[in-house]
Amino acid sequence: MDEWLNPARLGEYTSLAWQWVNEQVLVLPNLLQLLAVSAALVFAALLAPRIRRWLGRFSPGGWRQQFIAALATLLFPLTWLLMMGVAWQAAVMQGWPARILEIVASLLMAWVIIKIASRLIRNPVWAQAVAITAWTVAALNILRLLDPTVALLDSFAVQFGAVRISLLTVTKSVFALAMLLWLATTVSAILESRLKHSPNLTPSVQVLFGKLLKFTLIVLAVLAALSTTGIDLTALAVFGGALGVGIGLGLQKVIANLFSGVILLVDKSIKPGDVVAVAGTYGWVNTLGGRYVSVITRDGIEHLIPNEDFITTRVENWTHSHNNMRLKIPIGVHYNTDVERALEICVECAREVPRVLESPAPICQLRAFGDSAVELELRIWIGDAMQGINNVRSDVLRKIWKAFHDEGIEIPYPQRDLHLRSAEPLRVDLGDPTGTPRDTAS
Repeated sequence: MDEWLNPARLGEYTSLAWQWVNEQVLVLPNLLQLLAVSAALVFAALLAPRIRRWLGRFSPGGWRQQFIAALATLLFPLTWLLMMGVAWQAAVMQGWPARILEIVASLLMAWVIIKIASRLIRNPVWAQAVAITAWTVAALNILRLLDPTVALLDSFAVQFGAVRISLLTVTKSVFALAMLLWLATTVSAILESRLKHSPNLTPSVQVLFGKLLKFTLIVLAVLAALSTTGIDLTALAVFGGALGVGIGLGLQKVIANLFSGVILLVDKSIKPGDVVAVAGTYGWVNTLGGRYVSVITRDGIEHLIPNEDFITTRVENWTHSHNNMRLKIPIGVHYNTDVERALEICVECAREVPRVLESPAPICQLRAFGDSAVELELRIWIGDAMQGINNVRSDVLRKIWKAFHDEGIEIPYPQRDLHLRSAEPLRVDLGDPTGTPRDTAS
């Protein structure tokens, strides 16, 4: 590496590069070829937008529309490649030098092929990275610079004992890690999709297997990428143990949430779709994550509750073993009311609400004699608590309100009777300023 930082060596390389430019570039045949490349580029830049607008007028639908959309993105390199092909053929027929034309045409051909292949990757970030990497390697190979570039990258190296790490090794490892991670995530996504459509697995087991598969594939991808650097993985055992202890002490809550999530998945106490109430939050479980459980309330607010809270605190799961849930609705009627008729009306109104189950049947009971009303309690069962409980309570009360008005049943409001005791006679004594007593009156 020191020879590349030597000023004398750098000056030598600079002079050699300038000499090569004078001998290979600044000559008439090559300048004419560069002029042809530039002319073809300008022509393609002017013609491609016109063709794209013309293709935009067609909307056949289906796969033809997708083909036209894909073709529109490749119009510029295809047009440029066509012009370069014409120029190269003309130069060959006339016996003129055509090495630069051949190189540019080969680069354009590689660009088009890689662009088409990268469209098979749905993730735009991965598609762009693969396209750039593949085109760079293809360009170096076409220019016959791949082997010198590999040798140059390998010359920048650092020695750690018996392990030699060069810039080439790091580059290979980065590319290998990127490709292996992409392959791991793609395979895990396919397997998770297959697991979700498996009728023999519960939602909790599906999530558990999906997370374990993804974690395992990612770990294998990282280990495989490290092995490409030539590092002995057994040497990382001691370091990994010490690092694990440090991470365990510093990330106790995170690790607790991870293991709590695994426990929730294994014992199936919480699963997607359950209606739960925890820490004052009521809603239905949307997803189970590695660190938290997503609970969406009726207000549309998504709460991310740590997994540990579902293990260490009291949790109400309204749909753990079944979906039925009983609601208690308090009702008050006047003391002059026919209580038996009021009980019948409450039950009849509850049965008219579609969401109220017929079995168990709704019942209404007399609970107490209150200060200002006879207190009744209507008990109903619903089987879809995830659709809300206050709305079905409102539907029942509205029907009861209308039925009570039709039957003349009065719903009282709190009253208080005030009793005043009669006052005792007040004795008044009027004294004389001179000290002579006067008569008194009462």
